[in-house]
Amino acid sequence: MKIATGKQAYSATRTRIKAQGISFTEPELDAALKQRLPPLLADEEGRSRIRQSLVGIQNTQFESARLQAALNSMVELQNWQVGEAMAEAYLIDHRDCEFPWPSSRDLRNPSASPAGADLVGFHGSGSAVRFAFGEVKTSEEKKWPPQVVTGRHGLVNQLEDLRDSVEIKNHLALIYLGHRAQGAAWHPTWKSASTRYLRNPGDVSLFGVLVRDVQPKEEDVKPRMDRLANGCPSDTSIELLAFYLPDGSIKSLGNRAAKDRSK
Repeated sequence: MKIATGKQAYSATRTRIKAQGISFTEPELDAALKQRLPPLLADEEGRSRIRQSLVGIQNTQFESARLQAALNSMVELQNWQVGEAMAEAYLIDHRDCEFPWPSSRDLRNPSASPAGADLVGFHGSGSAVRFAFGEVKTSEEKKWPPQVVTGRHGLVNQLEDLRDSVEIKNHLALIYLGHRAQGAAWHPTWKSASTRYLRNPGDVSLFGVLVRDVQPKEEDVKPRMDRLANGCPSDTSIELLAFYLPDGSIKSLGNRAAKDRSK
């Protein structure tokens, strides 16, 4: 089941940049938490591959139980992790994106925040595929815009870094994904995107997603568009998405998702 498209609250367009505010109802959020997000939050695909790769090495029932316990272990979910999963699901379901290597697999500490871009993967398909990078911020702050948009390490600054720094994009696209693509089913997609990227490092898709639980207001993202458009490479596209969840819902996202993930 795909995540809901939501209801458009506002939209704006600049050269190479789009922005949208999207509202989600309580039933839409509840459906996402119960159906769409658990596989992403638990990385069910990755755990299944580990389970399959270890078939036959468990010699006793005790060893099998130990492996099962390790694969089923769950840490406390943070609200921002659910916000990030919601952004990932939306970009996959409604923007033709693919993020084949969840950042949670790189955490030494499962409760930590990952370094680098929040989402690294592909946009488009076939010969049209190119690299996609996403930054996600979740905020309970009751002001427009929240600090996570405008702060020193906020959404706008992080998108500017991705827009301007070839070094950052090189590492994420060619090194980070490249190591993980070897032998993977998605290696041909990575190779195709790399070919396009090496011809033009500016030929990428950037997504900035803000997750909030307040009333929609254009002030969250629209005033940032001119700043991001200034100096944007001609082949780079940027989309800003502001998700508006029901009032006061963010504080319980982690607990609600954990409850549904354990079923």
